[in-house]
Amino acid sequence: MFYFENRQIVTPGDLLAEGDYVAGNNTYKEGFRIYASRLGLVEYDGRTVRVIALNSVYIPSPGDQVIGKIEDVNVNGWIVDINSPYKGILRANEAFNKPFRQQRDNLASLLDVGDLILAKVVAFDRTIDPILTIREPGLGKITQGQIVKVSPAKVPRIVGRKASMINMLKKETECKITVGRNGIILISGPSPENERLAILAIERIAQEAHTSGLTDRIAEMIRREKGVKT
Repeated sequence: MFYFENRQIVTPGDLLAEGDYVAGNNTYKEGFRIYASRLGLVEYDGRTVRVIALNSVYIPSPGDQVIGKIEDVNVNGWIVDINSPYKGILRANEAFNKPFRQQRDNLASLLDVGDLILAKVVAFDRTIDPILTIREPGLGKITQGQIVKVSPAKVPRIVGRKASMINMLKKETECKITVGRNGIILISGPSPENERLAILAIERIAQEAHTSGLTDRIAEMIRREKGVKT
């Protein structure tokens, strides 16, 4: 017997299943009962019961800017990997700036499997997969730059209070940095060395997000890497 819907949020100690099931990641078993050991999304996969920890999972929210990869093309639009348990849905009418005609328009010529996009979540309520759009200014196919991936839980620290951290990174590395709420970050700079510095800094922020005085330390690190005295 299962006590939650698949991909429903659970908390430590919640009874997830009872019967002949296998306890997977972030769960524990007592007798024939399986309980959650961490806050996260429960996932039932055959006889295995697991919890995907929320600190490493992106849960979409309307208005979020995300970076995703096209996973599949169908007659009505695209399926997008947005670094989440939920697949993004990009409908044709949220990509074309003209009326979509299924017989005339070749979707794969606009976006194909493997392409990266900058998109916005326009709807999501956990009963359906998140709906995306690329019709707003600045959104669409990504054609240049490098991608770095961090835990979605680290995104607020990378942005910083009142965007203090991200503004410092842009200034010191001279890179354009686009942060997806799903933990995918696009970096485009004037040279590979500038991009390397930005990636190095972002990875350092993710590692030390729990510490204080981080903005100043990261700025000093970047200047040191550039050979500038602090």
